[in-house]
Amino acid sequence: MKSWCTLAFLWLAYFSHGTLSCPPLCKCYHRRAELVCNQVPLTEYPSEGLPKNTTMLTIQFTNITSISEQDLNATPLLKGLHLYSNHLKSLSSHLLRGVPHLDTLDLTGNKLSDLPADVFSHAPLRNLVLKNNQIEKADAEWLPGNSSITWLDLSGNRLTKIPTALLQKLPHLDNLDLTNNRLETISANSLDPLTKLERLNLQNNKLDTLDASILQSNRNLTYLFLSRNKLNKLPQNLFQGLTQLKLLTLDDNQLSHIPAGLLDPLSSLDEEGLDLTANPWLCDGEVEYLWRWLQKNKKKVFLPETVTCAGPQALVGRSVMSLTESELNLQS
Repeated sequence: MKSWCTLAFLWLAYFSHGTLSCPPLCKCYHRRAELVCNQVPLTEYPSEGLPKNTTMLTIQFTNITSISEQDLNATPLLKGLHLYSNHLKSLSSHLLRGVPHLDTLDLTGNKLSDLPADVFSHAPLRNLVLKNNQIEKADAEWLPGNSSITWLDLSGNRLTKIPTALLQKLPHLDNLDLTNNRLETISANSLDPLTKLERLNLQNNKLDTLDASILQSNRNLTYLFLSRNKLNKLPQNLFQGLTQLKLLTLDDNQLSHIPAGLLDPLSSLDEEGLDLTANPWLCDGEVEYLWRWLQKNKKKVFLPETVTCAGPQALVGRSVMSLTESELNLQS
C-alpha cells in the first residue's frame, strides 16, 4: 500500500511539473490559463516552457524584436495575445497559422513598419490593434477575404491613405480608428463596404474636406470623430441618413461656415453630443443657418457659448448664439 502511494505521489508530481511549467521571468496563472511577462529583460519570444493550454498571453515592456509562426505554435489554444510596448520590428508571414482560435491581437507601441502578406490570416481575429507603430502603408494582403474583424485600430501610425481594397475585406467591422495619422483624403465610396460600422475615428489627420457620399452606406454610425483636422468646408448632404449618430466632433478645424441643412439629419445626437468649438466662424449673413440651428438645439451642443465668431472684427469673440438678427443683417 505504501509503495502504491509513493508511486501515485511521484506520478502526480511529474504530471503537475509537466503541466504547470512556466518560462523564466514570467508569471503563469494556471487556473485561468494565462501567462504574463511584464517589464523583464526578454530579448526573444519565450516559447520554451509555455504551457500548451495557455489561452491568454501578455508580453509587455520587453526587448523582443520579432515574433514568428513557430513561436506561436507552442500555444495552439491561444485566444488573446497582447504584445504592448516591446521592440517588435518584424512579424513573419502566416504568423497566426498555429493559433486557429486567436480572437484578439494587440501590438500597440512597437516599431512595426512593413508587414508581410497573410500576416493576419489563418485565425478568426475579431480585434486587431496596431496602434502607435511606424506603419506607412496599410495593405489588403494582410488579411483574408471576408475577415471576421470587428475592431481595427491603426491609430498613431504614418498612414497617408487607407486602401479601399483593405476595407472591402472587413464587412463585419463596427469600429475603425485612424486617429493620429497623416490622412489627407479618403476616397469616395471607400467606406461603402462597412455597412455595420458604428464608430469612426479620424481625429488629428490632415483632411481638408470629405466627399459628399463618403458616409452614405454607414447608416449604423453612432460615433464620428473629426476633430483636429483641416476641414474648411463640408458638403451639404454629408450626414444624410445618419439618423443613429449620437456624437459628432468637428472641433479644432478650419470651418468658417457650414451649408444650410447640414445638421438637420442628426436627430439622435446626445445632449452635448456635437462639438463645434475652436473653428474660425465668420459671423456674416452665411452663418444664419448655424445661428438658427444653435438656437433650437442648444442642449445638443458642447459648450455652445464657446462657439464664437472669428470675424468680422466688430463681432470677434462673440458667441454665435448671442448674435441678433440686426447684427447679422437678417430680415425678420
